[in-house]
Formats: sequence, C-alpha cells, structure tokens
Amino acid sequence: MADTFLNSINDPADLRKLSPEQLPQLAEELRRFIIDIVSAKEGHLGASLGVTELTIALHYVFNTPDDLLVWDVGHQAYGHKLLTGRRDKFDTNRQLDGISGFPKRSESEYDTFGTGHSSTSISAALGMAIASKLKGETEKNHIAVIGDASIASGMAFEGLNHAGVTDANLLVILNDNAIGIDPSVGALKNYLTQVKEGTNPRDNNMIKSLNFDYSGPIDGHDLPVLLKELESLKHKKGPRFLHIITTKGKGLKQAEEDQVKYHAPGKFDRLTGELLAIADDNLPPKYQDVFGLTLVELAQQNEKIIGITPAMPSGSSMKFMMEAFPDRAFDVGIAEQHAVTLAAGMATQGMIVYCNIYSTFLQRAYDQLIHDVALQNLPVIFCLDRAGLVGEDGATHHGVFDIAYLRCIPNLTVYAPLNESELRNILYTAQLGLEHPIAIRYPRGRGESTDWQKPFGKIEIGKANLLKGGTKVAILSTGTIGNNVTKALEQSDNASLFSHYDFGFIKPLDIQLLHEIFNQHEEVITIEDGCISGGFGSSICAFAAKQGYSLKIRVLGVPDTFIEQGTVAQLQHLCGIDVKSLKDIFSAY
Repeated sequence: MADTFLNSINDPADLRKLSPEQLPQLAEELRRFIIDIVSAKEGHLGASLGVTELTIALHYVFNTPDDLLVWDVGHQAYGHKLLTGRRDKFDTNRQLDGISGFPKRSESEYDTFGTGHSSTSISAALGMAIASKLKGETEKNHIAVIGDASIASGMAFEGLNHAGVTDANLLVILNDNAIGIDPSVGALKNYLTQVKEGTNPRDNNMIKSLNFDYSGPIDGHDLPVLLKELESLKHKKGPRFLHIITTKGKGLKQAEEDQVKYHAPGKFDRLTGELLAIADDNLPPKYQDVFGLTLVELAQQNEKIIGITPAMPSGSSMKFMMEAFPDRAFDVGIAEQHAVTLAAGMATQGMIVYCNIYSTFLQRAYDQLIHDVALQNLPVIFCLDRAGLVGEDGATHHGVFDIAYLRCIPNLTVYAPLNESELRNILYTAQLGLEHPIAIRYPRGRGESTDWQKPFGKIEIGKANLLKGGTKVAILSTGTIGNNVTKALEQSDNASLFSHYDFGFIKPLDIQLLHEIFNQHEEVITIEDGCISGGFGSSICAFAAKQGYSLKIRVLGVPDTFIEQGTVAQLQHLCGIDVKSLKDIFSAY
C-alpha cells in the first residue's frame, strides 16, 4: 500500500483535510513509516506505535499549534513529529545534527515543551493554561498526554493537586498501557487496572475527587470513539481528564508481545519484526551488568544488602537482584525523590542500601540527596549509571553534571572507576562499613576486559594511582575516560613526556599525591567526561590556587553548553576527549 495520505501531510492543516473515514489508513501508514525508519536507524519504538491513533486524533480535533500539546514522556512523540513537518528529516532522528528523539522547543512550534524526563507535562500545561487565561485567551486548549508510569510520579500529583482548584482550561489525557520502559508498579497501577476491568466502583474515582471532569476509560485505538470524545472535551472548560487504554507496540506483533525489549529494540527486520543478531560473544560486559551481577554476589554474602531503583530494573540491571532476592530489591516507579529518601530511611536501620539511579535522573532528587542523606551522614551507596556522555538520547540524558553537583556536598564521597574491575571492587568496598554516603559514577556501554570477575579487593578510600610515569606533563583523569588517555598515549611518539594518574576518587582528593605531582612536573592536564564548570578539573585548579602552585593547568571535558544527540564517539570528539583528539593534543608537546 502506497503512503497515499502520509506523504501529503506537511502539517496538521493538511491532516484536517482528510475525512474521518480516511484516518485509519493514515494510522497504518504512520505505523509503517515509524517501523521502517526505526528498524534501520534505531530509536524508541513501542511508545509511539501505541499512541498512533491518539496522535492523529489530537491534531485532527484540536487547532495545533495554537492549541498547546505536551507529550510526557517524549518517547511517544515520533508520530507527532511526522505529522508536524519533520517527515523528510525523520531518518536523522537521534543522530548528530539531526532531529531530537524527544520534543524540543527550538525544533518546532508544535513542540511546546521539552520532555526528555517524565512527569512534567501536567505542571507545564497548567502553567500554559493559567498564562493563557491571564492574557485573555479563553478559547485556547492545553493538553497534557501522560503515561500511566509517569503519572505515578510525585510531580504529576503536585500538578493534579493544583489544577483541581483552578478553572484552567486543561485537558489531561492518561495513556494507560500498564508499562513505562519496564512494567508499571505500585498501588496506582493496581487502581487503574481495577478501573479498566470495571472492578472499582465508579463513585470511588480519585480523579473526580480531585475536581477533574473525568471521562473514560475508552479504547485508545478506536479512532471514531477517540474523535467523538475529544470533540466533546474540546468545548468544555476547566480541568478535564480523559483515560484511554492502549497497547504499547501496537501494530507490530513482537513489540506487543515483548514490550520491554521493543521499547528501544535496536535494529530489526522491518517486515518480520525480528531483532537483528548482534555478535557480543567475548565482548567486555556492560557496566550495568557488572553492577547487577556483582550486587547479587554481595547480597548472597550479606543479608543486610538492599537494592532500589526508580523504574529502571532492566536498564540498570537491578533485575538480577530482583529475581534473586525479590524481598530485598525494589522498583519504586518513576519516583527518584522517594527512592533516595526510602534508601535513607533504610540506612537509619542498619541496612546497606544500593540506590541505582541514572546520573541524569538523580538531578530530580537533589534536595533529598543533600537533606535526607548527606546532612544526616547516612551511608547510602548511590550507583549512578549512564554517567558522562550517553549518546543518541541527547541533552536531556547526558550524565555530565554529576561531578559538579556532587562534589560540593559535605560528607559525600564521589568515585569514578577506571574500568569494570574497579567498579566491582568499589561495590564490594562500599558494603564493608563506610561511615559516609558514596556516589559511584559509571558510563553507559561496555567495559575494557572480559576478565573482570576476579576475587574482590578492597579499595583504599581517597587514594589515586599512577598508571604511567613521565618527565614533563602530568595527566590527571577520572573514570573510564582515562582509557582514552591510555590509548592516546600508546599511539603518541612523545609518550615519555607524560605521566598519567587515575583519580578514581574525585572527593576526597589524594592531596599527598597532588603535592608530589605539582612538585615533579611542569604542567598538568585534567580530563573528565563531565562538565568543565565545577567539575574534577575545577577541583584541581582550586587545590593549586589554595596551595600556591603556579603550574599551567589545562582542563579538558564537556564545555559549558548543552551537548545534543550523536554517538558517544562523535560527542567525545566534539568535546575533544576522544582518543584522536587527545593524541593530537599530546603530539603538540
């Protein structure tokens, strides 16, 4: 079937020229287009397939972009991008210099709010609605499309709580498919299941109790029903709530049957849906698996060990502990603030808590980190997955700020392992009775060696290590970016000029060794896969200034700008911290 309709749509005005009877074919074309591109270029698949009919219906009924539409989370927005002028650019999705994988205000007037992190849509759309009322724009609609995993977050409830006591022209659409990246969890998920199954009395409707005009649940794949319901809601005022039921991955058999794997499946056969085999035999392990498998080993030996993750059991590999020790491993849903304070509460009772949160998402729990953990000096072990540049998810997901926002916190130890063996050993060391909380940052992707499951070794807190001696310039690296330094030096003709030190501990710094370094070298270079402003290099500059050293210090890392999407290799090159860039820098000496 030729894409008769999709190819003629350059904006929603073109969409509205179709008859309602033509929209089901458009839905088929839209799904096929997404499948064809994602199968070859990769990206997030299941979420957008699940909201295809809703996407069409929203742009068909509402007068976008004058009516404001917010997607939460932005994984759902591929169809939205295709209908709003980005069809011809969609093959650049998530690529360097291409379009973003998430809604982005600078990319399109139809992207009213950037939504790379979850649970923000209700607050944002409510803010828009209140602003419109103040400006006298009483006919404008403001729509927040939020998933059932996202709505369980505290911030979403804060938005609902406020909206219910306003007369703001706000429509919240709950896309209920019982799954985020992993299956949804918690009492709210059970409540929504009861609503869908009709086993919960309608007079016990929590959304109605919050003063929303509630309608649903309805079939989110039934276009005539969707169009009728949205048309009715369009002409109502005040806070409204539409509950729709969808299937994540709708239209691709494998994506419907394995919704976790097909959230972002990698490359697959566009016709059969079968995943393309990736040869990973004899490859180093993923850092997330080093964490997950090591945690199980430690938990087998120590019954006080607890694991916590906010909605990332697969991505963080906490799933291994959840399978081995289901009573001691917790997925708390998209609730980073709760995860941190839950861990703190457990720590007060003598439990050894490994709280695994992506670096970019720990930003959402900064007050809890300071107030509930560090201020009370509770020895929670934070395992920050996806630290550094993470690649195609772009600016919303890079874990480049953690060094800067962590090292200023009293009582907190900050450590970045050079490789998977050091990650394994710091996880072991952390449960031996640390007196302070610790944050362990490690990247997305694979390590350096397949020979990593060796007997545990204790790491000395605050100790840095000399990796290579030299005569003139001291290179100080922290974390896995140090492997780029090693490889660059191996390729350099003048490697003898350079010493290379691994500063796993960003805080506390190895002060004794720093004095030796500054006394024995003519120049210092610091390298990190985090932001230069306030990062590891800044701490070395502060040390030098305090101690009165006048050596030249060159700080390399992520510049003071938001880094967009691209492969990790491409983005490291942009920041000048890939192997080739470092080799060129070293060769200039």
